[in-house]
Amino acid sequence: MIYVFVGPTLQEREGRSGLEAVFLPPAAQGDVYRAALERPRAIGLIDGYFDCVPSVWHKEILWAMAEGIPVFGSASMGALRAAELASFGMEGVGAIFEAFQSGELTDDDEVAIAHAPAEDGFRPLSEALVNIRATLAAAGHEGVVDTRVGEALVQLAKRLYYPERSWPVLLGRAVEAGLPSEPLRRLREWLPRGRVDQKRADALAMLHQMREYLAARPGPKQVSYTLAQTDAWAEARRCAGRLEPASRKEGEPLPLEALLEELRVGGLLPRMRAGALARALALEESRQRGGEVELEAVQRVCEAFRREHGLEELSSFKQWLVAQRISEPLRFFRDETWVHQTELLHAPEVERCLPEHLRSLGVYGPLLDRAQRKARMLSSSGLEHPALEELGLDEAALWRWYFTERLGQPVPSQLERYARGAGFGGVDELRRAALREHCFLRLQREGAQELGAE
Repeated sequence: MIYVFVGPTLQEREGRSGLEAVFLPPAAQGDVYRAALERPRAIGLIDGYFDCVPSVWHKEILWAMAEGIPVFGSASMGALRAAELASFGMEGVGAIFEAFQSGELTDDDEVAIAHAPAEDGFRPLSEALVNIRATLAAAGHEGVVDTRVGEALVQLAKRLYYPERSWPVLLGRAVEAGLPSEPLRRLREWLPRGRVDQKRADALAMLHQMREYLAARPGPKQVSYTLAQTDAWAEARRCAGRLEPASRKEGEPLPLEALLEELRVGGLLPRMRAGALARALALEESRQRGGEVELEAVQRVCEAFRREHGLEELSSFKQWLVAQRISEPLRFFRDETWVHQTELLHAPEVERCLPEHLRSLGVYGPLLDRAQRKARMLSSSGLEHPALEELGLDEAALWRWYFTERLGQPVPSQLERYARGAGFGGVDELRRAALREHCFLRLQREGAQELGAE
């Protein structure tokens, strides 16, 4: 998925001819962050709100790039933010971006225009000063106006409030200011064919550059900075919410709500939310530590993951990636590596906190009582380390008992994978635990029968 924020600068149908993407309305504060939460391949920023609507934060763009998402900017708000954040890795494209980056242009009102609402396609209602500059430069190059008249017209346009800027208004002010009538006449006649839309040209150039960049299949965006996790940023993220489904093109609704409904109706949401929280915290801590992992580490995690999930065959692995809608495996397994490393780092702390967590669920006391009772009964019976022969079972019978009778589920086809997923060190450790459980339950039954006989 690729997201592009655009409005008056470029019509969606024009943009789609340059890049297959989801075209969203002009970006307001928080929109880039919300788009980044969806893990797109890239984000393009062309148009953005300002003045009466809070503008895109610099920090949300920095956060998106720190998440490995390339962010491109051009033409309007995108050119401004790209010039300001180019040193941090934002990709600026076009003549307007270059003019702001070099310091040739400095004022935000150079790109500002008035436009119609979304219902009317964000139709421009005024002319951007950067377009006026580009048009007068072209007119000068063709000999329509000389340098003196061109510079005078630019100064007149600059003094106009941005919603008032248009060629009819500008030419009227030029007459009032006493500029020569002949070059103004030539300019008026030349404008229908000669007007330059620099913002549109830059926007199309950005879409073309995004297409070429992504066609090369680059890895996740790499940045050299560490994003400060301030209280203000944490609060901004908390309040931001998610990207609205209505913002996507028709036929591509966000699956989040549908997934949540499936989890709720299946009674799985609390457990899955807890796991997602643990993953989010692990990723957040990894980013605060620098968020860099070696490719060899990612490859090791990927290989282990494939073994544990029975995906050693390349065809099976590819089918799994398609089924899980994973278009960028490197990014997925980079995150898996971060989570794995954080789990290893905090394993002692997790075990230390486990009793408190069990207490919060109200199950610590009963579990502790059962563990102590099991230890006493096995010890007094000399069955602390029972073997299959002592129980009169073979391997297959043990697994049938444990999974079918004890857990009420089929015997897994891959016991090693199950064992590690359940928290055991491997099949041997799972077997010892199953044998101890079998002995404990048998001893409990026998004790109950003796009591009943009395």
